[in-house]
Amino acid sequence: MNSAPLEGVKVLDVSTMIAAPYGSVLLGDFGAEVIKVEMPGKGDTLRHVGPFKGDEPLRWPGLSRNKKSLTLDLHTDEGIDILKKLAYEVDILIENFRPGTLEKWGAGYEELKKINPNLLMIRVSGYGQTGPYKEKAGFGTPATAFSGFTYLQGYSDRPPVSPSFSLTDYITGVYVAFAAVTGLYHRDTNENGAGQIVDIALYETVFRMMEFLVAEYDQLGKVRERAPGLSGHSSPAGTFETKDGHYVVLVTSTDTTFNRLAKAMGREDLLEHEKFYTNSVRLQNDEEMVKIVEDWMKTKERDELVEYLGEYGVPVSPILNIQDIFEHPQYQARENIIELEHPRLGKIKTPGIVPKFEKTPGSVRNLSPDLGENNEELLSSMLGYSDEQIAELKEKGVI
Repeated sequence: MNSAPLEGVKVLDVSTMIAAPYGSVLLGDFGAEVIKVEMPGKGDTLRHVGPFKGDEPLRWPGLSRNKKSLTLDLHTDEGIDILKKLAYEVDILIENFRPGTLEKWGAGYEELKKINPNLLMIRVSGYGQTGPYKEKAGFGTPATAFSGFTYLQGYSDRPPVSPSFSLTDYITGVYVAFAAVTGLYHRDTNENGAGQIVDIALYETVFRMMEFLVAEYDQLGKVRERAPGLSGHSSPAGTFETKDGHYVVLVTSTDTTFNRLAKAMGREDLLEHEKFYTNSVRLQNDEEMVKIVEDWMKTKERDELVEYLGEYGVPVSPILNIQDIFEHPQYQARENIIELEHPRLGKIKTPGIVPKFEKTPGSVRNLSPDLGENNEELLSSMLGYSDEQIAELKEKGVI
């Protein structure tokens, strides 16, 4: 088997919680050596976020696999000194402190690039390193609201609904990984390539996905309001109940897919109907269109319906809960859930590797580390510290 795509790349992850650490775990899945810096005695705050089984944080393995844990108190001069030495050894530093924090500690990019001009620093914050909001505390759910996304979620006669998990954090993590490989490519393939800062604001990663909002307001002056499903984009689309009380999601984003649905329903007459023959006219008569589909959907049970519409090429999916996902043959065939051995929990399940490279696949080489598990290894092998020096740092509380 060929080596992993990012083998040889070294990442220093001094971030906490989800967004930036998710980016580094993606890099680790594809071979990067990721050094996770944590506060001595406390560790990453994610270690203290539920769900738990006893005292064991169950999210930690999925967000910290393929990493090494180094405890380091960055509030101390010796801790910052070690950080600078590590910065010399790595390709990428990922951080998500409030803007200005590393500078206050004497470890901002201007200082670190003197040590390592090839260093790529990826900075994640709620609102970015510039602008009047740059110093505001940034977390995923408020950033989602700031992005314009939350305003669209729910029903017009009820308050907006925030996502039920840290959606923006995970989206931002994908941008972190994208920024890392893009920055490395530029550095290593250009004659004058060098390190640089990458500035990522949480809210921007979601806002970038809503070009339809920008276009609609710019050209039509329209403020889109809350509505479920793909309201205003295509008709019919949305959530539909089946005969056996389950739910499916259907979307007919093109006239071609609607034509398939009409044939599957035995309603080719709709293709010539003045209210339904194109998507634009269906949108004007959406309520009536949806009612026709709703009534037909309730004549079939979920699994029968999905298989039947699949034969016609109609985009429909059952709405799966996590038990459904664990049991679904598609998830099993794609190895979307993999099993690992945990030192205290025994066999555990965690999400698989995405995406799937044909020749250089990613892998889980080691489970999430215990706090400070790799202190001696990293300080001795990377920085040449002796056993006595490491013991002294531990006694002082630096590590």
